[in-house]
Amino acid sequence: MVCRVPYRRTTGVASHATASSSVMMAVVLLTCFVAMLSAQQAQAQKGHEKKHDYKKQVEALEEQWRKAQLASDVATMDKMLADDFVGISMSGQVNTKAQQLERIRTRKLVISKIELSDMKVKLKGAVAIVTSQAEVEGTSEDGSVKGTYRYTRIYQRETNGDWKITNFEATRIHAPKTAGENSGARVPTDAARVEEPRFG
Repeated sequence: MVCRVPYRRTTGVASHATASSSVMMAVVLLTCFVAMLSAQQAQAQKGHEKKHDYKKQVEALEEQWRKAQLASDVATMDKMLADDFVGISMSGQVNTKAQQLERIRTRKLVISKIELSDMKVKLKGAVAIVTSQAEVEGTSEDGSVKGTYRYTRIYQRETNGDWKITNFEATRIHAPKTAGENSGARVPTDAARVEEPRFG
């Protein structure tokens, strides 16, 4: 009996030490997991905030571009357009940066009204894709510009953080056909062919 007591006590101490180690290990692992989860949540929150900030920046640039068009501000537009900018008007005309600025400078394109609505900004890495609806009035080399348009404008974020416009394309929203047009009624000769003005 005397010999068994130390043995039993030793076994109890060893078991207790093992249990304590297991508990300690579980606590350490749980602490590491909580810390890792918190770090991931903080990183995700930071990414969400940055994405929100980028959208606000692009929305502000859209307003800046709108004002530049109304004022025929070539200097501002020059800064905002990328050197490899490509613009496609609703008539299919392709314009480079130099050609677009020349249209503004020589007043071949003069915009007197732009009202934007239904704007959406989609971010893909360093690229921002803007879609919006615009009520436009003005004149272009093809005649009067007046109507509702849907457009897409693409921005690229450069390494210094600046955004540049790389692409633009506009499509006119046509009014619904009348009952006469739907029934195949003849369209008057002077309205049979309408030249589409070049917006953008």
